[in-house]
Amino acid sequence: MLSTKDRAETCKDQIRAFLASNFYIADADALESDTSLLDQGIVDSTGVLEVIGFIEETFGITVEDSELLPENLDSIQGIAQYVLRKQN
Repeated sequence: MLSTKDRAETCKDQIRAFLASNFYIADADALESDTSLLDQGIVDSTGVLEVIGFIEETFGITVEDSELLPENLDSIQGIAQYVLRKQN
């Protein structure tokens, strides 16, 4: 079984790969985990819906309306932490 740190890194890698294949990112490897996806123009309001669909399908969790908060969905780190919290 993977440690929490390993699970977080795996989760971040999956999120980064999704973002790189679905949104324009000049250099996905250079994208810091805590960079705001909205502020950088990587994800817009419609893109947030795509991210939510990815989270639900990939990680088998349901994103509730009350959880649609920037701290949960605005960075790779935030998304990964949110997913790990929901899976526990």
